[in-house]
Amino acid sequence: MQTQSKIDFSQSAPHTLNAAISGAWHIGSRLPAPTTVLSRLEADSRIKNLIIDTSGLAEWDTSFLTFIRNITKECQERKIALDMQGLPEGIQRLLHLASVVPEQKVASQKRKGKPFLYMVGESAVLFATSTVQMFGFIGDATLSFLNFLLGKARFRRIDLLLFIEECGANSLPIVTLISILVGLILAFVGAVQLQLFGAQIYVANLVAVAMAREMGALMTGIIMAGRVGAAYAAQLGTMQVNEEIDALTTMGISPMEFLVLPRLLAMVLMMPLLALYSDLLGIIGGAIVGVGMMDISLVQYFTQTQETLDLANISLGIAKAGIYAIIIALSGCMRGMQSGRSSAAVGEATTSAVVTAIVGIIVTDGIFAVLCNVLGI
Repeated sequence: MQTQSKIDFSQSAPHTLNAAISGAWHIGSRLPAPTTVLSRLEADSRIKNLIIDTSGLAEWDTSFLTFIRNITKECQERKIALDMQGLPEGIQRLLHLASVVPEQKVASQKRKGKPFLYMVGESAVLFATSTVQMFGFIGDATLSFLNFLLGKARFRRIDLLLFIEECGANSLPIVTLISILVGLILAFVGAVQLQLFGAQIYVANLVAVAMAREMGALMTGIIMAGRVGAAYAAQLGTMQVNEEIDALTTMGISPMEFLVLPRLLAMVLMMPLLALYSDLLGIIGGAIVGVGMMDISLVQYFTQTQETLDLANISLGIAKAGIYAIIIALSGCMRGMQSGRSSAAVGEATTSAVVTAIVGIIVTDGIFAVLCNVLGI
């Protein structure tokens, strides 16, 4: 039968506390807490030495190691001399190993709360650093594009064709589905109000203008941010992990021209076409509701759409799509190039690329809305 773990205290001198540990120390048993010893130290401020005698220790596991480590740490903080007698050899080796291996500061910092002003300052510095890096990346991308216009850019033309396929043909199924559903939703929302005035014919106007000016480019941009922008970040992040980007730099090849430029060109070329395709499918989705549920003939619906749409609305949507394409490509490539060299860092870069692209798209769309209102477009 195992003896119960216990601690017997005695004082050989006013400034010395003796603690005799005996019994079996196992996880799950009712073990004395470190506060049992600490409370005796706090009760007498004259105590400057603590002697722990473990000669009566029968059995032990990691619970005893934790107990000793806590006592050691508290004695160091209180500047109390600690003398451990009769420690088994196994415990001595484990305690030495624990003292040699330093504590991970990153983990301890995450556990401890930081002052509010410190977090504000840290966020401000991080924001300023990220802003400088972003403008630097945009500048490098601009120089690479200028080299492309001058015929000096170095990248593989086959890569450009593959990225065009990825941004264009491979994205058609999801763009088709979302665009038709958006057209259906706009038609339903408009019909609820317009039917109150017997003006359901104007559902065609609503869907056509909304898709051409706003929803076609916006929904296509969000889709491409989640589908292609994330892929760009993951690809370049994985190349960072494998040190392929460092290898290109070592060989004298610009990563901006070789990796970023073809992705940027492919996105800028395909996004306006996808936005036009989305406009068409959104109008068809609205026609399904208008013709199928509102007693509007197919000829009436498309005649009304033709009279409503003009070059200004279509051009505005195409211009938005082009700018969204630049935001998506730069966000994905920038986060990928900034990725750390671990699988977790690649995942964070991918998430950050999608968030950055979507936020950039929404902010840009708001700026367009204000400018169009001011200019009367």
